[in-house]
Formats: sequence, structure tokens, C-alpha cells
Amino acid sequence: MSDENAAVDAFETLGLTSYEAKVFIALHRLGAGTARDVADVTDVPRSQVYSVAESLESKGLLEVQQSNPIRYRPVSVDTARETLRNQFEREQDRAFEYVETVKNEPSGEETQEDIWTVRGRDRVTDRIIELVSKADDRIIFGTRLSELVTDSIERTLSERAAAGVSVVIVSRTPAIHERFADHEGIVVDTPPSHRGDDQRSGRIAVADDDSILLSVLGGESGETAIWSSESVFASVLIQLIEASDEVRGD
Repeated sequence: MSDENAAVDAFETLGLTSYEAKVFIALHRLGAGTARDVADVTDVPRSQVYSVAESLESKGLLEVQQSNPIRYRPVSVDTARETLRNQFEREQDRAFEYVETVKNEPSGEETQEDIWTVRGRDRVTDRIIELVSKADDRIIFGTRLSELVTDSIERTLSERAAAGVSVVIVSRTPAIHERFADHEGIVVDTPPSHRGDDQRSGRIAVADDDSILLSVLGGESGETAIWSSESVFASVLIQLIEASDEVRGD
């Protein structure tokens, strides 16, 4: 794919049609020009240039000189960039505002407990941060691998502890103990000695009594987690784990 074709594709992603992108690029190459001039340097038919230019003018991307023949001049690159950015943001707001209005509407269908799967280390990290950020009472976070304690997780746990949330880190790994040793309000605990480390285990995060994430390592994604929040499933699973002394919050 040529650089120009790639640019046209990019402009299409930003909301222009293929012809609009080609005319806009052609006018920047020419500096200014008539419909004939544009048609000579693009594969846009001359008969189409007029309507395309009218559309680009309505979007604030070119100016029209009322001469005979009519001449067109593109706005500056910086102006076009800002115009398209604002347009993209408006469309994004419009789309998501609609989603917000319908997301809680009942579908009339039978639903099941919300148990979700997330794959990939970065996405698992993001989900952990989202869950623990909402905790009001307590957080339990456990892992055996130092690299699974990212800076963003450490920062979020510290912030929640500072906000008065009980935060417990569970791990046998000395480096993890050392990492949190100086964090005020964070307790570092060790799993029961009779519990062995499973080499597939990844991370566990518990937020309050109704949100949980469990991950395992391996597979194409590297790390896969199941999680549930504000559900009966999460509450029961947390109770089962704590009853078996897999993690200790006291």
C-alpha cells in the first residue's frame, strides 16, 4: 500500500469519504486549484469534484473562491487537524451518550450471573485496577510473581490504603514483601505454609465482599482471568476461598 493510500484510509477512519480524502490531499499538493486541476491529479472524476468540494467546505476543510472557474483552497494542516479532531470527539460523544441511555434498559431476557473472562497481562492489570479502585472497605491482592505487581497496581493499592481501605498483600515472595514494607496502611501477609504454589497461578484480587478476580498463566495470551463484581457468585467464591484459608484477611 502506498503512503497516499494509507493516508486516504486514515482520513476515512476520521470520517471522510475516499473521494473527500483524495480531493483534500490533492488540493494540498496543488496549493489551490479548479475542479479540472484536481481531477488531473487524482482518480476523482471532474463531475464529482464539485460535490466533494462542497462537502469539504461544509466540514470546514477548504475555502471556495467565487471565480470563473471556481477555485478551491484547502485550510492549513493544523486547522484541518483541529477540525477533524473536534468532529471525531463530537461523534464519539454522540455515540457513547446513546449507549449510556440504553445500557441499563431491561432486555426482557433471562440473565445469568456476571462472570467474565479477560485475556492478556495488560488487560488483566487494567481490570484489577478497576476492581480495587472501587473498594470501600477492604482489598486483598495476592501473587507469587514480582513482575505481576505493576507500578500502577502498587500506586492504586497505596491510594486506597491512604483513603482508609484495609489493604492486605498475600505472597511468599520476599521481593513483594519488601516492595510494600514501607507503604503505610498496607499489611503484607504470607499464605498458610501447607498451601503450595501452583506454577500456573497468576493473581488474585478481592474488593470488599462482592468483587473478585482470579488469573492463571499460560496459553497464547500469557495470562487469563475470570472476574465478577457485585454478584452472588463473587460473594460465594470469596467466602469459599477465605474458608479454605487460601487467603487471610485478618
